[in-house]
Amino acid sequence: MKKSKKKATFVEELKRNKSLFIMLIPGILVLLSNNYLPMPGVLLAFKDYNYTKGFFKSDWVGFDNFKYLFNSSQAYIITRNTILYNLAFIIISLTLALGLAIILNELRNKRLAKIYQSVFFLPYFLSWVVVSYLVYSLLSSDQGVFNNLLVHFNMKPINWYIEAKFWPAILVFVNTWKWTGYDSIIYLAAIVGIDKSLYEAAAIDGASRVKQIMYITIPSIMPVITILTLLKIGRIFYGDFGLFWNIPKNMGVLYNVTNVIDTYVYRALVQAGDIGMATASGLYQATVGFILVLAANFVVRRFNKENALM
Repeated sequence: MKKSKKKATFVEELKRNKSLFIMLIPGILVLLSNNYLPMPGVLLAFKDYNYTKGFFKSDWVGFDNFKYLFNSSQAYIITRNTILYNLAFIIISLTLALGLAIILNELRNKRLAKIYQSVFFLPYFLSWVVVSYLVYSLLSSDQGVFNNLLVHFNMKPINWYIEAKFWPAILVFVNTWKWTGYDSIIYLAAIVGIDKSLYEAAAIDGASRVKQIMYITIPSIMPVITILTLLKIGRIFYGDFGLFWNIPKNMGVLYNVTNVIDTYVYRALVQAGDIGMATASGLYQATVGFILVLAANFVVRRFNKENALM
């Protein structure tokens, strides 16, 4: 009886919101085709894929593809670079983007605030190819803006694309420039949704704007901050391919500071055509990311269950 009642309820809901369910179909199809249909391809991580034999007849090799990945002389370098860059990106996103969102919210001239939002949000829409040319116009050894400034002040120009020591700072700066505006808009949307009566009550009690931000704004949007941070932690073993491939112009002399897991796998796939190793790397990244999200979520739940992702 209960099953038939539930079924009838679902049918009634379907009839009542038929247009909404129809609008949901394209999203479901995209989700299935992009996220679930390719899942059997994970088996390639345990096979020595042969184009002539195909997917099903290729030989099983167990964990040999993972051994190849970890036994490489570059294994330590690419893992170190991937983790350290992502840690820097997470910290900067959590501080600069949040600070920018609070500043935009504090602006009294809302029309001016919308202009600033658009300006900060614009880099997000630029592809990494476009950004790479913008960076090259600044760092070019002969016509770059920075070298022209150095020459103007009687200083020796720098060949940026062979000096590895500058590139950790360059990559962090470029990534911050491109993504901070996007993250700040998310935080700003959460801040706008805070009940204004809380600020009014705090002002009546004599709280300054700084104290209102510290004790009302930040605690109120802490669930959003936590969720975004957890999602970024889940991708800590992923490198933004566009950033690490296009910006350094694939210069071999910079590999020690610009090579991450994604670029290393791509080069191995292009040069050796080893699909099994590439799949093993992707499975490794996904598995570690999933474990990190669960671990970080567990820590958050120990302190505050309401801020946890699940």
